[in-house]
Amino acid sequence: MKKRTSQAHILQNQKFRCDSLMSFVHKIQTMKNFLFVLFLAPFLAFTSMEKELNLDAITKAISGGNADALGQYFDANVEIAVMDKEETYSKADAVKVVKDFFAKNKPSSFKQVHQGASKGQDSQYCIGNMTATSGTFRVYIYLKLSGGKQVIQELRFDKE
Repeated sequence: MKKRTSQAHILQNQKFRCDSLMSFVHKIQTMKNFLFVLFLAPFLAFTSMEKELNLDAITKAISGGNADALGQYFDANVEIAVMDKEETYSKADAVKVVKDFFAKNKPSSFKQVHQGASKGQDSQYCIGNMTATSGTFRVYIYLKLSGGKQVIQELRFDKE
C-alpha cells in the first residue's frame, strides 16, 4: 500500500511539475508577445505620424502656391495632369509645370475632402478642393512608398 501511495505521489508530483512548466512557458510566450507589441507600437505610430506630416506639408504647399515646397515630395518621375493635359515629368520639370499652373491660378486655400491608404499602407491618396483666383479645382494626390518615404507619384488639378 505504501508503495502504491508513493507511486501515486510521484505521478501527482510529476503532473504538478509538468503543469507548472506549461504555465511558465505560457507566461514567457505572453511576455514575448507583449514586448513585441511594445517595441512595434512606436514604429507604427511614427510611420503614421510621418504620413500625416507629409500630407500637412503638402496641403500647406498647395494652399500657399509653393511649387518648390510641393516638389520636395515628388518622386523621381511624376504624372501631372492639369485639366486636359496629362503627362509624366521628371521631378525638376514637374516643379516647373506646377509653378506655371500656380502662376496662372494663384491658390488662396486648399482643403482636404477625403484621404485614405491601401491595405498594405504602401500607398496613400488625398482628394481636396483648391480655391484659386481663377476658380475652384479638385486636386487628386497619389503618394507611394519609395525608398522608405512617401512620395507623390501623381498630381491632378481638375477645374470644377
